[in-house]
Amino acid sequence: MTVTDETSREGRPEEIRAVPVRHWGRWVAAVIIAYIAVWAVYSVVNNPNFGWDVIGQNFTITAVMTGIGKTLELTAIAMVMGVVGGVLLAIMRLSPNPLISGSAWLYIWAFRGTPVLVQILLWAFIKALVPQLSIGIPFGPTFAHFDANSLITPFVAGCLGLGLNEAAYMSEIVRAGILSVDQGQAEAASALGMSRAKTMRRIVLPQAMRVIIPPTGNETISMLKTSSLVSVIAVPELLYSVQIIYGRTYQTIPLLLLASIWYLIMTSILTVGQFYLERYFGRGTAQRQTMLERLWSNLRARRTAQRTAVEGRER
Repeated sequence: MTVTDETSREGRPEEIRAVPVRHWGRWVAAVIIAYIAVWAVYSVVNNPNFGWDVIGQNFTITAVMTGIGKTLELTAIAMVMGVVGGVLLAIMRLSPNPLISGSAWLYIWAFRGTPVLVQILLWAFIKALVPQLSIGIPFGPTFAHFDANSLITPFVAGCLGLGLNEAAYMSEIVRAGILSVDQGQAEAASALGMSRAKTMRRIVLPQAMRVIIPPTGNETISMLKTSSLVSVIAVPELLYSVQIIYGRTYQTIPLLLLASIWYLIMTSILTVGQFYLERYFGRGTAQRQTMLERLWSNLRARRTAQRTAVEGRER
């Protein structure tokens, strides 16, 4: 061996061996959580007081399925009212006219400041306040009269209570989305001769959807559960239907668990829909991933790292 070979060998740096950090705390926490989860599942499954046989017998009976349909109907109507009303209120809040913006602020203040259950009850007992509803000219002749009880049924009262309350919350969500769009966008549209309404419809709102969609999805999921409040005015939604059954059979806990399971199923479906809707409107930004997609990405990254380490050792 020549001196040159010895020098080149001595001058070559040693191969770096990357040793992954051992996260023992994570493994310990994972074992503890797995143990608690197994214990909880075992306790729930083997506890006869949960009445799983009763839940299985009543899971898809007609009364429960009818209640689910009424719950979904209430949620859909209330959210349409809330979104439409929220957009109108948000635009009114941003109006330069102080009378328009002030009236929108007063509406939001009143409906956000009182419990939604109280509002539902007020709509249900509206006849105590206004026995008859009429259509006509203010302080002038009336063209038609309606009995308040026949016009505002319990279902209509529930929709009004939920929808009008939701409009107050949605208005703040929409307003935050509109304010998130750069003011220069509206100024550029105005310079091109576009009206304020057209600028809002064509320029501002499409860009604001990225901010509006996530909280709107949360509000929809919340509305699905909040719709159970209309059971106090005898609207036959899911919770009221279950209450009727256990009032007859005295199987309170199993039937309340049945209602909870159905609420979990419906909210889970809405959560999946919200995820893909957010990802659609969030195109061009950091994309959210499902749990399976994250798992596949981690496995692929680990395989790439192992392949790179093997190739480095072979060199």
